[in-house]
Amino acid sequence: MELKNLGSTSLMVPEIGMGTWKHSGGPEPLLRGIYLGAYLIDTAEMYRNEEEVGKAIAARRNEVILATKVLDSHLRYDQVLRAADESLRRLSVDCINLYQIHWPNHSIPIAETMRAMEELVDAGKVRYVGVSNFSTRELREAQGATISYPIVSNQVLYNLTSRRIEEELLPYCQEHHITIIAYTPLADGSLATPSRFLTDRRLKVLEQVEAQTNKTMAQVALNWCTSRTNVIVIPKSNSVTRTEENCTASGWRLSPAQVRTLDEAFA
Repeated sequence: MELKNLGSTSLMVPEIGMGTWKHSGGPEPLLRGIYLGAYLIDTAEMYRNEEEVGKAIAARRNEVILATKVLDSHLRYDQVLRAADESLRRLSVDCINLYQIHWPNHSIPIAETMRAMEELVDAGKVRYVGVSNFSTRELREAQGATISYPIVSNQVLYNLTSRRIEEELLPYCQEHHITIIAYTPLADGSLATPSRFLTDRRLKVLEQVEAQTNKTMAQVALNWCTSRTNVIVIPKSNSVTRTEENCTASGWRLSPAQVRTLDEAFA
């Protein structure tokens, strides 16, 4: 499994982790992923599965980089502190490796929220601070509200068919050494298998690259994401087989020509 720095920190994270939104596969896919090197696991209080994730990783906690998120309705100073304590309790851990603001909330001053996030780091309850679904402007505002600890990541939608972040957000994050954590990197599965959501031309290009690399469509789509500087992915899988397939999307690289071909087909 290839590793990348988390933001500008020295912490190395796998370029393919595991998301858990609507996860229903039990502990086995998560444990298999950890074994194969996909030891970044992302959850959130909104997902209502932190307790399940905590139980699944209990025996492997020291091997896991655990990420979770605070709801956008819990971004007042006291609410953030309470939400973190509740997540720690549900996860049965002493420290959250990456604590993220799930969505921006413009009715609450970002400085108030960031003050609480930084206090959690000071208290040893959180190691690194990230955000999710933040635009470039919102990210700049959050950065301006930090005092002691940098924002290391922004978790956003990114895949071959959803490339809006390439206009401004991705270059900004690359310039400022902020990791993009791409969720739904397989577009709800439509990039993992022939789908009516893919035009004939796009499907043909994916199948051509699939044949050239001797990889699957899903592996090609995931590798396309991770070919970008500072981008890692967190596909969700409910099966051990699909987890193994996802993890094998790392350890090799699409050629520059193949990346260009995909870029053009999915422009």
